[in-house]
Amino acid sequence: MKVLVTGATGMLGSDLCPMLEDAGFEVIETTRAELDITDEQNVKDVINDVKPDYVVHCAAYTNVDGAEDEPDKAELVNGTAAKYIASACKENEAVLIYISTDYVFDGTKNTPYVPEDKTNPINAYGLSKLHGEQAVQENCEQYYILRTSWLYGHHGKNFVETMISLVNKPEVKVVDDQIGCPTWTVDLADAIISFIDEDPDYGIYHACGGGNTTWYGFAKEIYNQTGLKVNLKPCTTQEFPRPAKRPQYSIMDNEGLLRDWKLALKEYIELRID
Repeated sequence: MKVLVTGATGMLGSDLCPMLEDAGFEVIETTRAELDITDEQNVKDVINDVKPDYVVHCAAYTNVDGAEDEPDKAELVNGTAAKYIASACKENEAVLIYISTDYVFDGTKNTPYVPEDKTNPINAYGLSKLHGEQAVQENCEQYYILRTSWLYGHHGKNFVETMISLVNKPEVKVVDDQIGCPTWTVDLADAIISFIDEDPDYGIYHACGGGNTTWYGFAKEIYNQTGLKVNLKPCTTQEFPRPAKRPQYSIMDNEGLLRDWKLALKEYIELRID
């Protein structure tokens, strides 16, 4: 079976591609050099030529704060490009797996979000990803939309590495009034592979780490598991203003799709140390 991956050298793609190969799939790794997802004709040409069975669309504009200054660019990469990918997949009868985000929700709920819940993004990044979801639904019949959250991995800038890099600071303040589900790229990649292997019903799924915590709780667990001694203090969102608003409540019900986030973090740190 042939699987084309966009954003193959990104944080998720860097883990996903070798895992797909280990699972026995023929993997076509693409970066912007091989596939410009914002060029409709290029997308058609590449997918028509490769004729993949599956396309895993990992490429994205992921700078949440940057999207506030560049909403058109975020929209082009996350929304319009998804339409190009979806249309080409439909034309070639390929199954599309689109990676989305918890930021399609506004965070005003007080019970875990399920796929059927109403979306209402509160920042430009979330809006662009929602438009990507809609483009997939409108232009492709065979698709999985996998919403993930608080993603970290060994091959990119992420919260875990940021916290570790602050170890020598006299004090580290982290927001304690936003709650969500940390997700390791390897666990998300496992989930993606399971969708290819098991072929469940098409639709929207929540593929995030099990359990939940605040950013402060996440940082505390990072320091506990690494044994690093840090003067860690909780703070409010108001004390740590950012250009883009974040949902205060980003817990998604993953229906057991991924393991508990603390177990995943433990393995991530062990591999990092090794």
